[in-house]
Amino acid sequence: MKKIITYLVLVSFFFVGCSPQIEIVDFISVKQYTYPVLKNKDHNPILRIAVEAMDSVSVLEEIKIDLGHDSKRNIKSFKLFYTGKDSLFKTDNFFGKSNLNMVDPTKKGRQQLAKGINYFWLSCTLSDSLNLTKELVVDLEYLYINGKYLSSEKSMEKPSLRYGVAVRQHGDNNVHTYRIPGLTTSKKGTLLAVYDVRREYGRDLQGHMDIGLSRSFDKGDTWEPMQIVLDQKEWGGLPEKFNGVSDASVLVNKNNGDIFIAGLWMHGVINPIGIWQEGLTEDSKTWNHQWRNKGSQPGLGVKQTSQFLITKSSDDGKTWSAPMNLTKMCKDPSWWLWAPAPGHGITLGDGTLVFPTQGRDEEGIPFSNITYSKDNGVTWETSKPAKQNTTESMAVQLSDGSILLNMRDNRNRKEKGKNNGRAVAVTKDLGETWQVHKTSNNTLIEPVCMASIHKHLYTNKHGDASSVLLFSNPNSKYKRINQTIKMSFDDGLTWPEKYWILLDERRGAGYSCLTSIDEDIIGILYEGSQAQMTFQKIDISEYLVEEI
Repeated sequence: MKKIITYLVLVSFFFVGCSPQIEIVDFISVKQYTYPVLKNKDHNPILRIAVEAMDSVSVLEEIKIDLGHDSKRNIKSFKLFYTGKDSLFKTDNFFGKSNLNMVDPTKKGRQQLAKGINYFWLSCTLSDSLNLTKELVVDLEYLYINGKYLSSEKSMEKPSLRYGVAVRQHGDNNVHTYRIPGLTTSKKGTLLAVYDVRREYGRDLQGHMDIGLSRSFDKGDTWEPMQIVLDQKEWGGLPEKFNGVSDASVLVNKNNGDIFIAGLWMHGVINPIGIWQEGLTEDSKTWNHQWRNKGSQPGLGVKQTSQFLITKSSDDGKTWSAPMNLTKMCKDPSWWLWAPAPGHGITLGDGTLVFPTQGRDEEGIPFSNITYSKDNGVTWETSKPAKQNTTESMAVQLSDGSILLNMRDNRNRKEKGKNNGRAVAVTKDLGETWQVHKTSNNTLIEPVCMASIHKHLYTNKHGDASSVLLFSNPNSKYKRINQTIKMSFDDGLTWPEKYWILLDERRGAGYSCLTSIDEDIIGILYEGSQAQMTFQKIDISEYLVEEI
């Protein structure tokens, strides 16, 4: 093995005719991960370079990065970081920077390498104006070592590095954690992203948390500042930390353009044996939530059970009504809990509004169901459970008019074999009766996590109205990794692998929500590895042309 001497200079381009002779060696390797590359982030890790040194006197001298032509205009700057023996991305040791608009993009520094494997990470910051449906193409051109230009053998297959937007990140607006995404498109084409604003901790209810909303008027390229749409404040003599609202679902009424956001409100704390706690103050450390033990109980009152709230906007999400409490209207008093299922609701072909919902029955066992309105949201009814021991769900209307409910199934915590899969049920009578779908618990794998299903409408190449079902979740039986979009052209009977799109291979909280932006482009908001609320939009026109 040769002694490696290296010195760091990040060079973006060389003039034609100046390219050196490059020797391919095996002690340099390049790894590219499928991570989203996001606006609003200072550091996007896009390339990991490993160099093996035989001694401790090696010094990095020069590096050239090969950047695709279309990618140049989308990059504001590059940064290179040395992480030593640690293969994980870190920004502690900064060594080189290249701005594409600089006359001389070369920056020099010097890094002595340790004996053995040394890791470098290339990071980028994106331009404010870029086409989010394009992809970043980047590779290592060479390293200059001991007077020679050296590189690794280039891989013929590289993951797609798709652009996106970090809509919400840890610490934005002094908020600890953003979780539980919902996403939809208004009748005017405005994107509406909803999420938990968990101000003090990352944990679930109970806590100081509200429902936040971000809107985009340019198909997701930029987002206006966050507004709070559901906040119970200091209600009933208790501080905000004991009046949390969580688990938003958003629904656009396609009949008149109204927008509804539902959320679950918990007042105070019900202890593990089902007793509401008296005397809570700002200093109280008591905690419990609605899905644990007896954290929510039969009944309808605020000291018995968590409350189902809904707010409405008739001006495209600019302003919102005072919350309406649907608990007494809809909840079966024998149920321990009735709550929104996060994500988005739908408008059926006959104008019926449908929210996916969830709860705990008279024995405290979880279930999934739907809640619907036939009068544009004035009154609501909730259906019978579709299945027991399921929770978060989303719904689509199939081509025969029935409703398909795709559900998180708690059985998958233990089932990791052929029967691992999302629970799926169908109803033709608004949830009065349910039938098990043939793909239930055998097709769409999950590690037990919320997922999204969405019906996308488009015009096919023959000019006919068509639709495709889209599904997104962590595509794993074991961990919340490999955030993936899948497509079905046969009403959810099959999900061929050739129509899968991997967005983020690293672990995140895993929740997601899909929407249609236009006939060719879909949007997704998800809890990814690079931002707590990650938005990406994907041009799926090539898939729609292929499958007729």
